Amino acid sequence: MGVPRFKNKSKKNKAPDKKPGSFGDVPQTVSRARIPRNGEVIGRVEQRFGGSKMLVKCSDGKERNCRVPGRMRRKLWLREGDIILIEPWEFESDSRGDIIFKYRPAEVDWLVRSNNLDKSFMEEF
Repeated sequence: MGVPRFKNKSKKNKAPDKKPGSFGDVPQTVSRARIPRNGEVIGRVEQRFGGSKMLVKCSDGKERNCRVPGRMRRKLWLREGDIILIEPWEFESDSRGDIIFKYRPAEVDWLVRSNNLDKSFMEEF
């Protein structure tokens, strides 16, 4: 009768300890990143409209109203200034498109070093 039947709930709400070498501790290095192919365009998020729609400035000089497709809506979290990969629509390709990939900062550096992305495109924002 001396043993309690409930668990100590104070440990339940504590954040887990970070292990050395976890994702946040070590800077990421990238040997390669996804490059545009078959009509895809690199862009930068200018403004968010809500409802998974946003205004994107593309590397081909056009501004497109882009959306995040339903299959990626919960996986892809975007903010203003993020570098993304866009697939323009077949119709209204100059003004609309789908967002298909988000580049991490290390991947953006790799794109600039490999001359797939212009440095001036990054400095405009």
